[in-house]
Amino acid sequence: MDFTLEDPSGLKLHFPVNPTEVNIRRDKSFETITIIQGGELDVPQGVKVKEIAFSSFFPSQYDASYCKYQPLPNPQTAMNQLNTWMEKREPLRLIITGTDVNVLVMLSAHNSSFKGGEPGDVYFDVTFRTWRDYKVRTLAERSGASDGEARPDIKPVSATYTVKSGDSLWAIAKMNLGSGSRWRDIYEMNRALIGDNPDVIQVGQELVMP
Repeated sequence: MDFTLEDPSGLKLHFPVNPTEVNIRRDKSFETITIIQGGELDVPQGVKVKEIAFSSFFPSQYDASYCKYQPLPNPQTAMNQLNTWMEKREPLRLIITGTDVNVLVMLSAHNSSFKGGEPGDVYFDVTFRTWRDYKVRTLAERSGASDGEARPDIKPVSATYTVKSGDSLWAIAKMNLGSGSRWRDIYEMNRALIGDNPDVIQVGQELVMP
């Protein structure tokens, strides 16, 4: 099993000592709303970004019993590289061979420490968050002016209502628009379908609603 980080330029950091364990955290996000006289209710919102964390160390001296390769990277140089990557906004590729972990990540946190009696060794904890790609569209792209792209029709699609037995325009307006007095709005939008008499509508007619 090998643990490797690689940036978009191809620069790689191969961790020389395998961690004893890897923690992968998956959470679902919820929005909590309060219902009057009903208490709190959790509404699921989706899956949060996955976190991958592990701990190990960069040894200053090679030891075949735990080191994966040689020559070893300088411990301080390796930690500086992690610092540089954490400050950047570009994702890294984390690969853990022998597992399904081969994902783009952001280095979200790392801690380092030194232990007495082990001069030059640097111990660390790292946390990665899986990367979700996103695109910020420019105003030109949104208006359709980029590359001759046609501007999308952003008008809302009108709802429809299918006439049932016993319906009238007044009743339909009252039930769907909150006021029976809005029957004329429905009639004006459907005059060609209804005809000259707004009091006569047919079962099965599909009316476009305001």
